[in-house]
Amino acid sequence: MEVLVENTLVYLFVMILIFSVVVFYSKRKNKQSKIVIKKIEKAKEYGFHEPVSLHPVINYDICIGSGACVVACPEQDILGLVDGKAKLINASHCVGHGACFHACPLQAITLVMGTEKRGVELPHVSIEYETNVPGIYIAGELGGMGLIKNAVEQGQLAMGNIIENIKPESKADYNVIIIGAGPAGISATLTAAKKGIKFLTIEQDTLGGTVYSFPRKKIVMTQPMELPLYGKVKLVETSKSELLELWKEVLAKNNISINEQEKVISIEKKGEIFEIKTSQSLYTSQKILLTIGRRGSPRKLGVPGEEKEKVAYRLLEPELIQNQAVLVVGGGDSAIETALLLSEGKNTVTLSYRGESFNRLKPKNHQKIISAKERGVINIILNSNVKEIYDDSVILTLQDSTEINIANELIYIFAGGELPNKFLESIGITITKKFGETILKHK
Repeated sequence: MEVLVENTLVYLFVMILIFSVVVFYSKRKNKQSKIVIKKIEKAKEYGFHEPVSLHPVINYDICIGSGACVVACPEQDILGLVDGKAKLINASHCVGHGACFHACPLQAITLVMGTEKRGVELPHVSIEYETNVPGIYIAGELGGMGLIKNAVEQGQLAMGNIIENIKPESKADYNVIIIGAGPAGISATLTAAKKGIKFLTIEQDTLGGTVYSFPRKKIVMTQPMELPLYGKVKLVETSKSELLELWKEVLAKNNISINEQEKVISIEKKGEIFEIKTSQSLYTSQKILLTIGRRGSPRKLGVPGEEKEKVAYRLLEPELIQNQAVLVVGGGDSAIETALLLSEGKNTVTLSYRGESFNRLKPKNHQKIISAKERGVINIILNSNVKEIYDDSVILTLQDSTEINIANELIYIFAGGELPNKFLESIGITITKKFGETILKHK
């Protein structure tokens, strides 16, 4: 009898323990689901929920919510779990490496390029950052990742994969040549130096790449990041000048030089090595890492008067512009930040955007531009397009075909940039534009 009672007590204890564990994990699961749902709502509010490049599509009939895709994703808050199923959060931040695709244990993920409405033109890279041309890798803005922190991480990861595939017996001048000295290129350069391989970094402009062309006061980074040969960068609200000085300091401290003002003219594969012709010399290398900017050239509006001297496509020194009637064209972060900076100089700033609302802005930029509008600091004209540019004015066309004439002395146009397609295609890299087309699925 005593044995029966003891067994019953043990059984009850085990059942209570199991029940407690189930309740604990159920509550934890519900809590996590609520957190992800809030993130999705926030992403939709700021326009980050709509995919802009290669992204995962989840088959909910198969997904069991293992979380393997969430863990495998090299970016942050792209995927999350809601009620035991994987969900897209900040889909526009996905750069399409496909790590989630390969990690899913039940093959519930398909990789899709673009959407039915939005076509995407991107060179596709593998999970190892390698292009369709074996030996040529891509990291950073060209691959769709313009955020500095993530570009820096990509530069390290891509270089790590390159190092693993270097052949010591090669007769090439270098193990790897890095083309571009922006965030990803500098990170890759420091990683190569840390690992002691033979490398060369070439930049057609100046150290910093695209970052160098930003306005002097622009805040370029707001999150800590790990930088090879330096450690954790803990600067918060980092300006362009602060970041450039940091990079220069790390490079100088480690005796690393970068070939600036040297343009790559051609890349040709000869056997197992690449021959790189530049404006200065001819090199050979086992591997190539492309970390060039995505915007080969600024996209123009194609309207009469756009050739005038008062029209520009980037703002370098906003503090020098005072008491001017300025028009900023565009609805992305660059346009918003430029308008905000110019509003500090007692300028009369008008922002023209063809859309009916601002989408895909950084949360802080969204808050600041709305505040500036409410305070009357910036005049925002949505659903508008530039029709013609005169010496002292600009004609805007509204959605209802109404035309308005506004006084103007300077114009800054931020209509995006065009991929350096000719250069990429000349070295064999395939560029495709997809509209919601499946790129990779399990058989």
